[in-house]
Amino acid sequence: MPASIEALKPDSAGPLERIARIATLIAAAADRSEAQGGLVPEVVDALHEQRLFRMLLPHAYGGEEIDLVTWFRALEALGKLDASTAWCVGQINGCAATASAVSGAVARTVWGDPRAALGWGPPINARAVEEQDGSHRVSGEWGMASGSRHASWIGLMAPVFDAAGAPVALAHGATTRVFFVPARQVEWIDNWNVTGLRATNSGGFKVKDVRVPRGFSTLHHHELGAEIATPPYKFPLMLTFAIGFSGVALGVARAMLDAVTRLAIDKKPRMMERALRENQLVQFQIGEAEARLRAARVYVETTTEHAWDSVVASGELALEQQMNIRLATTFAIHEAKAAASSAWEISGASAIFSGGPFDRRWRDINTITQQLQGRKTHLQDVGAYLLGLGSGLRRG
Repeated sequence: MPASIEALKPDSAGPLERIARIATLIAAAADRSEAQGGLVPEVVDALHEQRLFRMLLPHAYGGEEIDLVTWFRALEALGKLDASTAWCVGQINGCAATASAVSGAVARTVWGDPRAALGWGPPINARAVEEQDGSHRVSGEWGMASGSRHASWIGLMAPVFDAAGAPVALAHGATTRVFFVPARQVEWIDNWNVTGLRATNSGGFKVKDVRVPRGFSTLHHHELGAEIATPPYKFPLMLTFAIGFSGVALGVARAMLDAVTRLAIDKKPRMMERALRENQLVQFQIGEAEARLRAARVYVETTTEHAWDSVVASGELALEQQMNIRLATTFAIHEAKAAASSAWEISGASAIFSGGPFDRRWRDINTITQQLQGRKTHLQDVGAYLLGLGSGLRRG
């Protein structure tokens, strides 16, 4: 094992305690990160120092290999501070879980440096061509690459073709492999002009005819645990993302609800005789939003905990438990948006000012619901399963 991994200092503190150490820094830097379109360097440095990009990396490669209940709580805690920071941490950790699917030699090459990180985004137009020696030549363009600007390695998702141009059938019905290349080999595309999650800098990148050595790839979402089959890697990657990103949504909504509760105690709206706290509609809205958040949070947490305990006991994640996770996480993301909507409405004109506790978070929560984990079609998948029509579970 490389000395760089062995040199990592052990830290008995869990992720939540380590997040608390840098919470003030993350929260204070959030507006500045958004303004520059990426996490400011001191936040990135702090995340590395607290090893928060390595929570889902296997122990064997200098990672923490945390349980997925802790994973949910950690992303929720970061979401309360800044959604973009939480999102980058979530994406990079999900990518790190793929270390369980490649050989030890490859994993140590990619993650051997203590500041190493892998990032990726879905393909816009990409292809990989097999070479006789087992390597591949990859060309294409990719987008929506959250956290990739803080990564030292980049994943190139691409369908595979043989030398004659015929498609190569992949195991498990997968449509793409993800190929690992050093970040210096990609050309960045600055096209992240968006409503929310601006500081994730989830722009695109492209490459042309990059050679990827044999072994530096895995099936996208389908081979977690192929080399290291401990409990975190028994969960499909898309569900690991779902658990974490539902935590981000709940964290954002919690921050907004707490902020509007504080505001309502003292604010007396213009041309009204009473403070917001005395308004019965406001009282109802805050009570309802509080119920939504508490219920959604417990739903995800307990569903994940039951699934985790089952995997620890049996070594497998049953389809029913996969559907339960998908149902809980999708529901939670939209309950979080509903609670955030109440906070936005109650706050009135106080919500519209940049730099306040509502504007950035409101744009972030609405952006979260628009990405893959927030799709309401996941609820249709679960409904079809409950009606005996097959799982329809989307893995990639």
